Amino acid sequence: MTDYAVDFQPIGRKGECRADETILACARRLGVDISSVCGGRGTCNSCRIRITSGALSEPTDIETGAFTRQELDNCWRLACQTSPTSDCQVEIPLESMTASQRVYIEELEIAIAPDPAVKAYHIQLTTPSLSDQRGDTDRVLAGLNEQHGVACRKIDINVLRALSPRLRNWNWECQTSVRHDEVVALGPWPSRQLGLAVDLGTTTIAGYLIDLNDGQTLAYTGAVNPQVNYGEDIISRIDYAIKSSDGEIKLHELAVNKLNEMVTNLCAKAGTSIEEIVEATVVCNTAMHHILLNLPVKQLVLTPFSATANLSLDVKAHELGLRIAQGAYIHFPPNISGFVGSDHVSMLLASNHGLTDGPVVALDIGTNTEISLLVGDEITTTSCASGPAFEGGHIKHGIRAVEGAIERLRITEDGVNYQTINKARPIGICGSGVLDALAQLYLAKIIDGGGRLAKGNPRVRVIENRAEFVLVDGEGEDRKSSIVITQKDVRELQLAKAAIRSSIQLLLEATGFVDEDISEVIIAGSFGSYIDVSSAITVGLLPALPLDRFHQVGNAAGMGAKLALVSLAKRKEAEGIASRTHYIELANASAFKQTFIETSHIGRYRIKQGKREAVT
Repeated sequence: MTDYAVDFQPIGRKGECRADETILACARRLGVDISSVCGGRGTCNSCRIRITSGALSEPTDIETGAFTRQELDNCWRLACQTSPTSDCQVEIPLESMTASQRVYIEELEIAIAPDPAVKAYHIQLTTPSLSDQRGDTDRVLAGLNEQHGVACRKIDINVLRALSPRLRNWNWECQTSVRHDEVVALGPWPSRQLGLAVDLGTTTIAGYLIDLNDGQTLAYTGAVNPQVNYGEDIISRIDYAIKSSDGEIKLHELAVNKLNEMVTNLCAKAGTSIEEIVEATVVCNTAMHHILLNLPVKQLVLTPFSATANLSLDVKAHELGLRIAQGAYIHFPPNISGFVGSDHVSMLLASNHGLTDGPVVALDIGTNTEISLLVGDEITTTSCASGPAFEGGHIKHGIRAVEGAIERLRITEDGVNYQTINKARPIGICGSGVLDALAQLYLAKIIDGGGRLAKGNPRVRVIENRAEFVLVDGEGEDRKSSIVITQKDVRELQLAKAAIRSSIQLLLEATGFVDEDISEVIIAGSFGSYIDVSSAITVGLLPALPLDRFHQVGNAAGMGAKLALVSLAKRKEAEGIASRTHYIELANASAFKQTFIETSHIGRYRIKQGKREAVT
């Protein structure tokens, strides 16, 4: 039997595939986790892949039903239906990956020549004597100048306090970390030169430990933002900060304590110490930015929603309570407005936009969703409060993307097929599964365009006058262990998706474009990275455009934070993005209310002159 070489991208895994073996079976054997809700029977269409080189078997009847002629011509296939007929390269889109595989992808690097703000220099110093009584500080600064031509003028006071005993313990040989004209850290020679990149979100926090010499990620960790206990969305959190006498201090301490915990975990994973982290970059929305910096937040929720600071800032880590190297700085890239922060700037920085001629829509979907429309160098931005529904919040059995969460779902004649994270026993449903459920209920005509559940369906039950659809039956008579989607859940999802879609629509109208003009849609954010784009189109969350116009880019804000950490040029580029971005407040638009009502409808549609038109 002939074997063919198959290269799975962007995973980077290569192996041999037999001619009689499907791409899905080969992927499983090689440890590449491609989503397959139906178990490879061809009924769920969740294992979509694209062939970028090589030849495959002819499309099956299942595939011709799953894809348009154009999509097949563009080499889209189902992994469970396809076998190789030559060596080939397979591109796996994010929506076809399982959760664990997507986390792996988020750690991949964007190739860039490192040029960090902090540079490391090895110096060997002469020992003090009766004939050379220079101070230890003078000796270090002179050594930098004489041995490396570095004109350094000062040493951080915390570094200075430990300088003398350390130099003597290290026998007058050390590594100095210099930021512009200041020594910010001192270590034994040789020491690693590390950086910390953080995406501080309203709901989740992502942290990356980076080697500043080559830009590689040494460790990654994620956590729930502990501030969620004081408000799931930005407005309620700011409200707590304003109304509670110690609210702002409490929220600041929660964030800093969690960051310090994450730093400890990252260092343990990489086998290093916090003293080797000599620079940090933090990206976040404007509210998180102000809370972390102990800046006032009240004006963020008062017209005209002004930020205290939009410019980029460099602040000593110890001033905020972050425990890294003694003199290290935290770099905060610029914000755009009171409701669009540096996380969106970082997403744009990392997304490689501008590769297509027409307008590009870039979304960073989360509890607060930021949306930009890019035409050449011009950027128009807005934001909307999309709420926590797409992250499992306010959904009866909604949970975060943890082991056992339903992440993919299909409704067939045989019932409900689902896939859980790490294939564990189902314990709830996360954001991507919730979106799939809404789309599948609509396609199966179990809910109508207005979102009403059809009570005649055998899986729809009514408890205390409240309708719900049973996704997973409880064991025996135990209804409490069932997993359901309720009528209230559907309404929550309609509100969340209407907030996003109406913002896209009004942004297009404000710039003179329509859906069909969009050449590319970039989708970022923890929820946006995991969704099935076809489900998002089915329910009307996203415009009804060909699938090849959509690109999911993972945690692009985190990647942008890494870029700004390792490259001064990227920091300058981020400032350029912020400076040429025009923010518009769409909630004040006269058409907002009507557009919101129209976009709460479930289905494929476009909005023209304020009216919804179905798209087949």
